[in-house]
Amino acid sequence: MILLKFLHAFGRYLILMGRTFSRPERLRMFMKQYVKEMVQLGVDSIGIVLLISFFIGAVICIQIKLNIQSPWMPHWVSGYVTREIMLLEFSSSIMCLILSGKVGSNIASELGTMRTTQQIDALEIMGVNPASFLILPKIVGLITIMPLLVVFSTVSGIVGAYATAYIGHIITPSDLTAGLQHMFEPWFFWMGVVKSLFFAFIIASVSSFYGYTVEGGSIEVGKASTNAVVSCSMLILFSDLFLTQILS
Repeated sequence: MILLKFLHAFGRYLILMGRTFSRPERLRMFMKQYVKEMVQLGVDSIGIVLLISFFIGAVICIQIKLNIQSPWMPHWVSGYVTREIMLLEFSSSIMCLILSGKVGSNIASELGTMRTTQQIDALEIMGVNPASFLILPKIVGLITIMPLLVVFSTVSGIVGAYATAYIGHIITPSDLTAGLQHMFEPWFFWMGVVKSLFFAFIIASVSSFYGYTVEGGSIEVGKASTNAVVSCSMLILFSDLFLTQILS
């Protein structure tokens, strides 16, 4: 029974994506919506990304220095581990998990409200493809802006680590710099960017599916928003496992 429900939902999702990825009827209107969604979904999330990444970078550096580093280890280990964690997992996977709660619920509730207030039905009556008109700018906009958020997250985490060096005096700035520069692999940065593109598509498309297919009133909109966040989080974790295996 659960498998049948999953297959039914997955089939509806594929049909919706087929309608979504059609050529925009009015390119000028699409570009206007595209820029609007980039600002609403991505630019407005920069603040929370910078804040969370700053403190996470600082906490990682402190924890590694105080609890793992020993006299037998080089002094730059804390900076090295902080860089690897921020590049490989936090700035891409964990940050997208956090954004799925903010961005995913926003998308699902917005489209769900439009469905319950019959705005989507009105677009269909006017001969407009509502899936392409409403969902495609969200997907393209979030995919465009997500790599930038990954870069901001990484930089903010490193700044947080330096804050522990200059303000908290947990580690010397020279040791931290040596750790950050030690055996730097540029592909690790690009791997995080590539993963973030997949995660951005998951957040935008799955949340749009739950909001677009709402049936009922305001209570169902709230349930759809919750289901969207849970589904996005699970899919991000599953896809992170496979993408890490493939890209490593």
